[in-house]
Amino acid sequence: MRKHIESNGFAAPVERALVTERRSLILAELFAIGGLVVSTLVAATVISIGVARAGVATDVIDNEGSLFAIALVLGLAFIAIGGVSLLPRRERRHRH
Repeated sequence: MRKHIESNGFAAPVERALVTERRSLILAELFAIGGLVVSTLVAATVISIGVARAGVATDVIDNEGSLFAIALVLGLAFIAIGGVSLLPRRERRHRH
């Protein structure tokens, strides 16, 4: 017979110590970050090899260099906006 679950969600069970719960959470986060780093590196390698073999960038730059430059600047601007949006918000101090 199954044990009765007293609470739902992701809270730590009562019989486990909070220290071991935090340690296992940190370990799981580290494994997740490591997996994301490895998969990003593999994806970047595969894409760069595909672009190098295709040789598409040289044809685009030769025919429409100004359009490529505008697209590159817009892409960098979008990346900068995304990076700024990820920054933590500052707390505002209120005067009383």
